[in-house]
Amino acid sequence: MLKKYAIAVCILLAASLVQGQPGGLPRRSEGTPDISGIWQALNNANWNLEAQVAEQGPVESLGAIGAVPPGQSVIAGGEIPYKPEAAQQREQNFALRRTEDPEARCFMPGIPRATYMLQPFQIFQTDTDIMMAYQFAGAVRTVYMSNHMEAPIDSWMGWSNGRWEGDTLVIEVAGLNPNWLDRAGNFYTSTARITERYTPLSPYHLQYEATIEDPAVYEEPWSISMPLYRRVEDGARLYDFKCPEFAEEIMYNQLTRENYFRERGVDIGE
Repeated sequence: MLKKYAIAVCILLAASLVQGQPGGLPRRSEGTPDISGIWQALNNANWNLEAQVAEQGPVESLGAIGAVPPGQSVIAGGEIPYKPEAAQQREQNFALRRTEDPEARCFMPGIPRATYMLQPFQIFQTDTDIMMAYQFAGAVRTVYMSNHMEAPIDSWMGWSNGRWEGDTLVIEVAGLNPNWLDRAGNFYTSTARITERYTPLSPYHLQYEATIEDPAVYEEPWSISMPLYRRVEDGARLYDFKCPEFAEEIMYNQLTRENYFRERGVDIGE
């Protein structure tokens, strides 16, 4: 009896292990992994891709609500290989982060930042291409799996050409507007090229990797990696986060009547 029980336990354990292996992944009819669904990173990379300790946030009056949480680096090697002048720009960005961070200004987050923001995103797979929709600012992008081409124009989310390498979705992204990578002021310019890799680890986990190349900013290409988790709760969906109404002071303050005349040296009184 004990022997039969032990055998049954072994079978159950083996089944659970197989479920977590690539052979247990859900697949589409053409054989590629089915990675459609809602995903989210559970880390502090959007605060800082590099390691950081807890510290006061940019708005001191918010107290602990606005404090920066500690976090480990998600960068291979630990640090971004900035050129000296670019490192200075990063420090300037950090000092002005309350108003100059594109996230604070409600700009679309770009790649790879859209993946590890503190809000979920959704992957849609079709027979031809892949679409990714992001809760933050309603950002979207199409991953073209055929008929690859260079970006016709720069944009916040860039131009994405994709392919499968085994079970890994590889996406080459170019045509990006200059943007920040996190709230700490890490950044890239319009010459950046990003190579993303989405590798299923189980039906509920993706391993995400991104290599960032930008010879105008970095001494050499560098990479980040992190797990992404499938949202599985009942009713999981993306909700509206139309952020301009939360950023009007930062986005439009220079257009107010008072600032218009003040910048032109006109005294309009109290």
